[in-house]
Amino acid sequence: MDLEKLNSKVYRFLFLGSFVLLVIAVLEFVLNLFGYTVLQALHYTAGRVLHLAALLLTFVLALLLRQVREELK
Repeated sequence: MDLEKLNSKVYRFLFLGSFVLLVIAVLEFVLNLFGYTVLQALHYTAGRVLHLAALLLTFVLALLLRQVREELK
């Protein structure tokens, strides 16, 4: 497996992880409106999970921009 394929799989994995965290954050927020929680054992709020999702997505975007820059050289 060459480096480009490995990078592609890492990008997809991180993007999927970011999307899953986004869904969990929205679900936690909606459930908190009704008095329930999903993340009680982890002690994370919906905002914290959303922050982690944004952090992962920013990392993916930076890696993709780096790849585009390398392609344009």
